[in-house]
Amino acid sequence: MMVLGRIVAPFGVRGWVKIHPFGDDPLSWGKMPQWWLSSDDQAAPEQWQPLQLSACRAHGKSVVAAFQDVVDRNRAEALTGYYIAAPREAMPQTGRDEYYWGDLIGLLVVNEQGQTFGKVNGLLSTGVHDVLQITDGEQERLIPFVPAYVPAVDLAGGRITVAWEADW
Repeated sequence: MMVLGRIVAPFGVRGWVKIHPFGDDPLSWGKMPQWWLSSDDQAAPEQWQPLQLSACRAHGKSVVAAFQDVVDRNRAEALTGYYIAAPREAMPQTGRDEYYWGDLIGLLVVNEQGQTFGKVNGLLSTGVHDVLQITDGEQERLIPFVPAYVPAVDLAGGRITVAWEADW
């Protein structure tokens, strides 16, 4: 399952929820007829519960959504803290040089000189651009996920090449 975001609060009195998205273009998720929810973002695929989506729209920097069986604020409050996910095959296709965060996590990061920096452990959204969180044991590096510093992403090969020096 690819974790897409997290429900942070109820929205209004008719069962809508406010969602903190983990990536760009969360409105594209509205094309999926259902979303999967779990209180644990590391849950096994069979532990995610599908809910039929009835509406999804932007609200500031977040997203608000409504589900068919969630019709009042009490039911929406019960979903606060739940993660939203979808199987990779249910996700809309990405464009050229676009990636889902879930596709990047776990990839090996190597600089242009061939030095291994570790693996992508997560991404941060700073508002201006996303930042790769790379860990190698106790060491963590933060590298902006922009073309100037990330010239190549090879999903099939499991590798990201960065224009970054080891001592930065």
